[in-house]
Amino acid sequence: MKIAIIGGGPAGLMAALSSKGDIYLYEKNSDVGKKLLLTGNGRCNYWNSNQNISKYHSSNIDILSNIINKENLDIVYKKLEDMGIVPIIKNGYYYPYSLKSSSVKSILKQSCINNGVHFIYDIDINNIDYKNNKFIINGDKFDKVILATGAKSYPKTGSDGMGYRIAKKFGHTILDINPSLVQLITNTGLEKSLSGIRAEVVVSHFENDLLVKKEEGEIQFTDYGLSGICIFNLSRDIRIGLNKNNRESVHINFVPWCSNTLDYLTKLSIKYPKSNISELSDGFIDYKLVNVLLKSIHVDATRRWVDLNKKEKELLVNALTDYKIDIIDTKGFDNAQTCSGGIPLSEVNPQTMESLKCRGLYFAGEILDVDGDCGGYNLTFAFLSGYLAGDHHD
Repeated sequence: MKIAIIGGGPAGLMAALSSKGDIYLYEKNSDVGKKLLLTGNGRCNYWNSNQNISKYHSSNIDILSNIINKENLDIVYKKLEDMGIVPIIKNGYYYPYSLKSSSVKSILKQSCINNGVHFIYDIDINNIDYKNNKFIINGDKFDKVILATGAKSYPKTGSDGMGYRIAKKFGHTILDINPSLVQLITNTGLEKSLSGIRAEVVVSHFENDLLVKKEEGEIQFTDYGLSGICIFNLSRDIRIGLNKNNRESVHINFVPWCSNTLDYLTKLSIKYPKSNISELSDGFIDYKLVNVLLKSIHVDATRRWVDLNKKEKELLVNALTDYKIDIIDTKGFDNAQTCSGGIPLSEVNPQTMESLKCRGLYFAGEILDVDGDCGGYNLTFAFLSGYLAGDHHD
């Protein structure tokens, strides 16, 4: 069997590894794994110990559970392990022991070479013809094609949406593509004052004043808005909501460890009666942050807790525990770690990733309508779908 794989990212490389036959992998860059090198800030978070289906998102979540299940996860993880990828595990996040993405890329590529894969670099596949049960790519005929082209995130790495155009030619639907795992843009007037501050928080996403989702972790304030893993994990739904002209906001709890902030501050002020509010907060919140929060509620930071009236105390507690920020936009595809939307799972066989529209056409990775949270989930799905799209099931 002669097989063409379009795209040399993690999904394409895993597809090449699990295929059997005469395998040709087409890559538009001068080498494979360009985007892979960027993952996990260059450390490649490729797996997670918590593989709950809730960490993944799709319009067909019931079908997705046929792909992301213990049997498939065990098989694919064993395959990575057998290749020689040794993990270092931090809070359930799996990284290569070298803490370098280049290690994972090198191992995947070398394993493909050992599997007899032919690499064709610096080539753009913009069209695939189909005639007499054969796929025709630049004049060459193939029995099977696996589209692992990526979506539209980080387009500088080669993900320009080309795979969607090919899929549409073969009759596939493309669900709306949106940037996901991306920074949020705000317009509070306090961005410059808050820029550079980091804090461990619980952040809640509200849409039209209704709670959608909560995340906890480090938030990062920037000169344009908000960043950090907890923000990335909310950005998918926020982007979709903004597209529908919904009101999107986040509420931040800067003291999630405290069950009663009013009582805590009262007791602290008794212990340190001479301290002003800013000084009183030094032990649990960034002094720059608390001063910005106080400014936003028009309370002088040099005043003592006992000198505040009831309303001012309530405003401060609310700022610390439920600080609301309206979201006006998100960053775009250039900054997105992945995309939501794509080819719906209802149009593929979940056991094989084969198209239900065209026999012999398969899909793997981000081109499909599946995206995951931060934590290695998108790479996990790339490996899983690439493995299933390979020839192992034939």
